[in-house]
Amino acid sequence: MKFRFGGVVSMLGALLFGSVQPVTAAEAAYIAVSSDVSFQAMGEYDQSKLNQILSTDRQAFETIPTGLSFPQVGNAVSLYRVKYRTVVPEKNNRPVEVSGLIAVPKTKQASFPMVSYQHGTVFSRTEVPSFLDQSMETQLMVAQFAGNGYVVIGADYIGKGISNEPDSYMVKESTAQATYDMLQASGKVLQHLGVKTDDLFLSGWSQGAWATQVFRNRLESLQVPVKAAATASTPNDLYLLMTRWINNPTALDVDWIVGTASLLIGAYGEYYGMPGLSAVAVNPAYQKAQDEFYSNKIGWEGASSVFPKKVADFFQPGFSQQSSLVANTFFRRLQENQAYQWRFSTPSRYYYGEVDEVVTPYIATLPEAYQNTINGAAVSVVFAGKKADHRGTFVFGILDQKKWFDSLRQ
Repeated sequence: MKFRFGGVVSMLGALLFGSVQPVTAAEAAYIAVSSDVSFQAMGEYDQSKLNQILSTDRQAFETIPTGLSFPQVGNAVSLYRVKYRTVVPEKNNRPVEVSGLIAVPKTKQASFPMVSYQHGTVFSRTEVPSFLDQSMETQLMVAQFAGNGYVVIGADYIGKGISNEPDSYMVKESTAQATYDMLQASGKVLQHLGVKTDDLFLSGWSQGAWATQVFRNRLESLQVPVKAAATASTPNDLYLLMTRWINNPTALDVDWIVGTASLLIGAYGEYYGMPGLSAVAVNPAYQKAQDEFYSNKIGWEGASSVFPKKVADFFQPGFSQQSSLVANTFFRRLQENQAYQWRFSTPSRYYYGEVDEVVTPYIATLPEAYQNTINGAAVSVVFAGKKADHRGTFVFGILDQKKWFDSLRQ
């Protein structure tokens, strides 16, 4: 069976916009709303297109059929790309320009709830929210939420979308900063558009679930109200995730998790001041492909033809053995970048699947026992099913969390 995740294996061909002719990014001019925020119209998805996403397109996206049924959407959606300034905390707050998506329901409503969606791992710059036709996971979020009365926003992250920076993959402070500044930038654009929002919800999948956790930590520390957060296949503990891949592989593990290990080596070497990390960590047979893959000179297809199938084989033996030592800077940094060890003030829900080929149930549900122990905000874990793999857990999650978010508003 061929497993697929996020943008790792793309849908065949570009998805069409249904009966509504989109305005392409090349045709639409950016409109400045402040000195550091501008936006451009990207057309719309009509109801026919949104329903197609939730039915036939979703079924093509699923690796193992979920058999789930989504209700018909209630409205069309207007789409906007946002260009905004953020900073890189790991590089002395150097200012950079990044991008994100805003999806606004085309319906008359005094005020809309908002969902900030954090996307999962992708192996190119453009399979991200603001390049919506290339991001099936974001299309599903837009259809399920923006197609039913929620404003949806999504940051592309530093190093993705229009950003020319190196990929900030799983880099904690840069991720928190880019998502927080996307929220601020979206507020300025929505004000310009005359769109009001009220309750803020958070959602994410896989890498985006981890990003949602660190984003929520930032919001809670600033006392920004969040109504609820829901994440699917959450890698709460990056050290545990990586060392499990190295030391305790399973038959479920897919070969592209080597790609995620490659991105982590590249990003942590770049952002945490560890030049030469690739040279000391990666097996010499794969170092050239490692560097080219991280810098987007080759895609996953090219890298996978060179990379081994197992993470342990990707690393030099001595480096893998150091996964049990806190003295190793890389593994210590992974430990520090856990995303659940604080006292929550926001209710949260965690979805996990029995055959998730990336994030095991134990790792995905770590916050429950931790928060119960320290009497944090309500945490619940939701089983997506015995046949729920990585994508199936995500699909189950967005169907369930919409019902949960709606109930909290009522």
